Amino acid sequence: FAGIWCRWTSVRKLADGETTDDLFGFLTTEANREVGAIHPKAMPVILTQPDELDVWMNAPVGEALRLQRPLSDGMLACVDPPRPLE
Repeated sequence: FAGIWCRWTSVRKLADGETTDDLFGFLTTEANREVGAIHPKAMPVILTQPDELDVWMNAPVGEALRLQRPLSDGMLACVDPPRPLE
């Protein structure tokens, strides 16, 4: 997933006082066909090629944001959940 990470110091809960926390987030885009059947609003941006990872990590923001697109239809498959162990 295309994501961001930041270490942040603040008061998030008064009882805890000031803490330093690792905050994470990921970039989303419109859903493709497979994800849209389950969650029509959005899906995570999924990087599938090594050069995309390099662009996400190192390129100027305008170039990196061009990666904000859904996977092509058919690149994901929905599978049945595993059966419980007996």
